[in-house]
Amino acid sequence: MAKHVANRAEIATPPVVGATDSLAWWLASVRDLQGVGPAATAMLGRLLGISEPRRLDLLWHLPHGVIDRHLRPPNAPLVEGERITLEVQVETHRRPPRRRQPYKVRCQIDGGRLYLVFFQAREPYLRGLLPIGAERVVSGTPTRFGTEWQMVHPELITTREALAATSGLQSVYPLTQGLAQARLARLVDAALDDLPNLPEWLTANLLRERDWPSFSDALRRLHRPTDAGDIDLEKPARQRLAYDELLANQLALGLIRAPVAEMAGRALRVRGRLRQAVLAALPFELTKAQEQTLAEIDADLAKPERMLRLLQGDVGSGKTLVAVLTMLSAIEAGRQAAIMAPTEVLARQHLQTLTKLLAPLGLTPGLLTGRERGAQRRSVRSALASGELQIAIGTHALFQADVAFADLAVVVIDEQHRFGVHQRLELTAKGPQADVLVMTATPIPRTLVLSLYGDMAVSELRGKPPGRQPIRTRVMRLARLDGILAAVRRALDAGERLYWICPLVAPSETLDLAAAEERHATLQAEFGAAVGLVHGRMSAADKDHAMAAFARGDIRLLVATTVIEVGVDVPEAGVIVIEHAERFGLAQLHQLRGRVGRGERASSCLLLYGEPLGANARARLATMRTTDDGFQIAEEDLRLRGPGEVLGTRQSGLPALRLADLAVHAALLAPACTEARRILAHDPELESPRGQTLRLLLRLFERDAAAGYLRSG
Repeated sequence: MAKHVANRAEIATPPVVGATDSLAWWLASVRDLQGVGPAATAMLGRLLGISEPRRLDLLWHLPHGVIDRHLRPPNAPLVEGERITLEVQVETHRRPPRRRQPYKVRCQIDGGRLYLVFFQAREPYLRGLLPIGAERVVSGTPTRFGTEWQMVHPELITTREALAATSGLQSVYPLTQGLAQARLARLVDAALDDLPNLPEWLTANLLRERDWPSFSDALRRLHRPTDAGDIDLEKPARQRLAYDELLANQLALGLIRAPVAEMAGRALRVRGRLRQAVLAALPFELTKAQEQTLAEIDADLAKPERMLRLLQGDVGSGKTLVAVLTMLSAIEAGRQAAIMAPTEVLARQHLQTLTKLLAPLGLTPGLLTGRERGAQRRSVRSALASGELQIAIGTHALFQADVAFADLAVVVIDEQHRFGVHQRLELTAKGPQADVLVMTATPIPRTLVLSLYGDMAVSELRGKPPGRQPIRTRVMRLARLDGILAAVRRALDAGERLYWICPLVAPSETLDLAAAEERHATLQAEFGAAVGLVHGRMSAADKDHAMAAFARGDIRLLVATTVIEVGVDVPEAGVIVIEHAERFGLAQLHQLRGRVGRGERASSCLLLYGEPLGANARARLATMRTTDDGFQIAEEDLRLRGPGEVLGTRQSGLPALRLADLAVHAALLAPACTEARRILAHDPELESPRGQTLRLLLRLFERDAAAGYLRSG
């Protein structure tokens, strides 16, 4: 949980809503708590993943379990290995005769004796904690040692009075090295003892309907449960906090995107002459999903407001064609369109695709990446500024300050999750009235779509165009490499083109994983000049040369890293081997597999794994073997990794969720989204009395800082 907020400085922009005195206690450093010095602060920092943890961070470190510390009934028998809490009377202390032997405290219990056993004990401390003749309550796991009952290092030693002052339940927390449960529990208790209440930002009706406590009471209930079930994710206390976080998330999205959504657009209505010309030249017809998506986009373009639409499409579903047909509406209206890709490889792939599609119209797209310099760059810039160049393709170079468009009407952002939100903003700013279509070939689970894009229109391209062949996926142990190489030789002899994917570029001293350069040398020794190499550390020219050679067939076995994960389109490639597949995420494996199966021939994907194989890795590989549906894979990815890893802070532009678990709290998303829209419709600047309390909510969850960081879809 804590690692997602480690880089707080990255989003420390001027807050949209100011900090108030009401939050001073919550935002104060843990150093202000009794018993917290530099050493404890450092330990808490490691635990919470934050260099300067605050009281808020400590209280959001929630317990993951509860131990029952209720006293056992009188004369109840001891059961070996079963945790128990019982009252004892201290009889004697026995110092060990030799250093390595344990220190023992003999105690009387009803029905016999119990020895408390301590290794490397400090005698003065134990004599003070367990004075002879005193009655104490101990809790731990009893075991038999010969004929004696003993309890090694009791988990709890206290008095009956102190135990009676608690619920008899002890929260159990995730820990870090050097920090014991008892120490962490004392620090949490120190924070809870003077925990202030906050003004209520939820409506009385909602609290009554859901039986939710106040924000502060919810934290008290989770850290000091009176029932073992109080900490469950579906119980009122945790649900309340989860809803608060989801509401803060939706309010931040609404506040920041409102200016973009409300910015005046321009109605774009055309007859579709250019679109029809392109469609007539295609050897296939659009899928029903493509037609439906285009109808949704056309309806957006015809409105005077700016379009903000997310297009989710599985690998090979035809997103690029939809993007081209959308951009043609701008061209037919006499305006300009641009498509931004995250890498040069993908940008040049788009150039090839668009050049081919637009050839019947006599249109030539322009390219602008970091490689275009000097006269070539000046020529493209000049043509964009004059309006002579109507379609631009590029990487981040498109949004640099010296690039200006004459009349940019449609912006397409491909693989949008690979861009920082400020980069997406800078491109859309090139056309202040431009309609925006963002695309991803990595489907986002439905629950996360609402969380991340709650105020955007969403289209889905499910299924694939006719003629696409299914990809046969097999999973094999890396130990069978000799047999795999024999199969590769047979494929090469049959004229096949293959990818071989490695997780690293060069050998690593710390990771025993396949490195592309080393594997390239091995395969080249085996198969000769037919083997090529491409990876992210190569120059752009060398990468282009290798990809072009593979597309021509001069190279027929391409060893690569994940640089070819997105957008590379070589229909003749029919086999992909992914080495150490257990080290890749599901979405990445699905993207890599999508590099084959793009032509009319049947294709294969071979997932090679190293041993031992963990449970999650085994589940990922099983999913890849049984389905090629990217939307289903996305849902499984969410189940296995959780929303924080699936989204990542870079993709969302917001701090990751800390209290809400979308695998459990998905049902709270829709009401949080509806409530946020209702609030902002009536109080867009959060100036009302309730708006002021909602400002506290945004500040509490750091959505005010993220608001300055997140500006557009």
